[in-house]
Amino acid sequence: MSVPIKSEMYSRLMEHLRKAQEDAAMLAHLNNAEGDGPGRVLAKGWLNVSEGLKHMQWAVTRLAKRSIQ
Repeated sequence: MSVPIKSEMYSRLMEHLRKAQEDAAMLAHLNNAEGDGPGRVLAKGWLNVSEGLKHMQWAVTRLAKRSIQ
């Protein structure tokens, strides 16, 4: 087992966040495609989750930049 390094952990974390954000966006799309009221409400919720994950990616990138400098 190799010793983990910062850049490797950052890359892994960003990949998981990116995939989660894409999945949340897809869930928003699929719920919205149902065309009914509850589907639209759920779609907005998943879209909020997607946007929150984008913000988390931005925050993680800022932290990673600070630790690299």
